[in-house]
Amino acid sequence: MINIIWADDEIDLLKPHLIYLEEKGYNVIPAKSGDEALDLIHEKSVQLIFLDENMPGLSGLETLTIIKQRFPHIPVVMITKSEEESIMEEAIGSKISDYLIKPVNPLQILLAIKKNLDLSRLVEEKTTMKYQQDFRKITEMLSCISSIDDWYDIYKKLTYWQLEIENTGENGIEQILDMQKSDANAQFFKFVKKNYKDWLYDKNSPLMSHKIIKDEVIPIISNAQPTYFILIDNLRYDQWKVIEAQILEDFDILYQKMYTSILPTATQYARNSIFSGLLPSMMEKRFPNYWKNDEDDGGKNMFEKEFLIDNLARNGINTEKISYTKITNIDFGRKFITKVNNLINNKLNVIVYNFVDMLSHARTDMKVIKELADDDAAYRSLTNSWFNHSPLREILKEISKSKANVIITTDHGTINVNKPSKVIGDRNVNVNLRYKQGKNLNYQKNDVFEIVKPSEYYLPAQNLSSKYIFAKEDMYFVYQNNYNQFVNYYKNSYQHGGISMEEMLIPIISLKSK
Repeated sequence: MINIIWADDEIDLLKPHLIYLEEKGYNVIPAKSGDEALDLIHEKSVQLIFLDENMPGLSGLETLTIIKQRFPHIPVVMITKSEEESIMEEAIGSKISDYLIKPVNPLQILLAIKKNLDLSRLVEEKTTMKYQQDFRKITEMLSCISSIDDWYDIYKKLTYWQLEIENTGENGIEQILDMQKSDANAQFFKFVKKNYKDWLYDKNSPLMSHKIIKDEVIPIISNAQPTYFILIDNLRYDQWKVIEAQILEDFDILYQKMYTSILPTATQYARNSIFSGLLPSMMEKRFPNYWKNDEDDGGKNMFEKEFLIDNLARNGINTEKISYTKITNIDFGRKFITKVNNLINNKLNVIVYNFVDMLSHARTDMKVIKELADDDAAYRSLTNSWFNHSPLREILKEISKSKANVIITTDHGTINVNKPSKVIGDRNVNVNLRYKQGKNLNYQKNDVFEIVKPSEYYLPAQNLSSKYIFAKEDMYFVYQNNYNQFVNYYKNSYQHGGISMEEMLIPIISLKSK
């Protein structure tokens, strides 16, 4: 039985309402004052309180304050004759669950009860029913895909349902969704394998990493106001969706869409391609002193600014008023907040923010982070919490204070890997778990997208027999030596470099200050 306290000094006049609610299965306990209501809360297990604002003695607002101090978990619905805004604001500021103005009818009261006591169940039932309907639509969409735009739509739908269903706690539906997403990734791998080479040569190919600056940034560069290009490393589409609401407190969205990362979906390839406007083998040829292959020593993303300046110059952009900032730790991020105002006279300000990628790697190496982000839902939650308290949010708030063009994107995503695939190679093979390049590679052909002639895919090759392999779906490569040890160590870790919707289908968002 659900117990509801209704505190009103004229409670006797509300007897028809009480009878109506009791017929609906609720046990309504009347109270004629705030003091009596407080005594009843101590005596009984109470799930909801209706509280009249204007009572003699202890007023409704005074009673509300005491209830929230002693019993913050009990929802309170304030009922008042007054329509004064100040009373409404005080009640809302005291964290009431609902606000009703007299005279109230029984249906209003019933709706307030359902909103506060049955909301989770009703949302869960409705969400489950809607996904079951959409399940069939998504299945039909998967059977007739003809373009990368179809994949964008499917991935957005699957992500939408992930975010909706995880809030219901309905494990059965979550498992069905996971299976549908797994099936989608299997088909996506086949689609990429079939079409990727054509994308590199076809003028009608999807928007890809090497076209971002030319197609999305340069057209909005203006002398009238600054443009900010903000790249958050390793930010998946679902992670964008959980931080989106915080960003929209300060910005309006002009558009948000997706683009396709080049292969490998790894920082040294994808991010360098974004800034240079070139594919990897083109970078190697044009910048022999800057480009580094997997087996080379030193940082692989040390010359992004040089790549960017060259890219802008090739496209006829004067590079005098251009800034580039890479933020890799919280201290530098905090210091940079104070420097944002110095950027307003620049035409283009590029900010690379490295945190999500570090979070991904830390989750693999640190047990405490792995426990905090045990699955995709927890990983998203951790990302949201980070962003809410990060210097990046403060940087964006500072940017929003002046008129500016803002584009937010990322270089690649990441996937939670669970299926090991054995690879044998020599000591020069790179260490990435989602792609391998080198000679004398031995692997399960069904598990990979194999590129035997890298030059045809604009990929660097160290010798004539070099090849690339990319892991499909949620697989990860493990060497034969200490196989079981590494299988267990990397299972359920977040990796990138291979082929999956999570890694390749990337958000790009254009914003303006409110």
